[in-house]
Amino acid sequence: MPESNDVSDREIVFERVFDAPRELVWRAFTEVEHLVHWWGPNGFTTTYHEHDVRPGGIAKFTMHGPDGKDWPNKMWFREVVKPERLVYGHGDFERPHFDVTVTFEARGKQTRFVSRILFATAAECAAKKEFGAIEGGRQTYERLAQYLKGMS
Repeated sequence: MPESNDVSDREIVFERVFDAPRELVWRAFTEVEHLVHWWGPNGFTTTYHEHDVRPGGIAKFTMHGPDGKDWPNKMWFREVVKPERLVYGHGDFERPHFDVTVTFEARGKQTRFVSRILFATAAECAAKKEFGAIEGGRQTYERLAQYLKGMS
């Protein structure tokens, strides 16, 4: 029996249209001076230690939760096609835990943004959902929408 290409049980997808041009959304998503203002769910702040958005580059940052807990994060950039697409592994400082593909589609003065987070297994995806990844992502991208209003 052929293997199925259906990854819906291993994937979390965020899709949103931002009221900002693609180049502006790209900058807000890839430049530290902007990321520090919106990255993370409500109540989180982020400290960047390294940020090199290019194929083979990495970003290391710590997310600080409102409860005082620190969350180390690292991205391993595999594909960077400005201002259309980013592909990276995302995890803690040690290893990637999931793969992310982000696309930025120009729609006049707006941008259609899609982030696809792909886990190795359905169980890993379910655990992230249980942990609050869906609501955390919604809050994060709402923070980006609000931040973009000030950039325009």
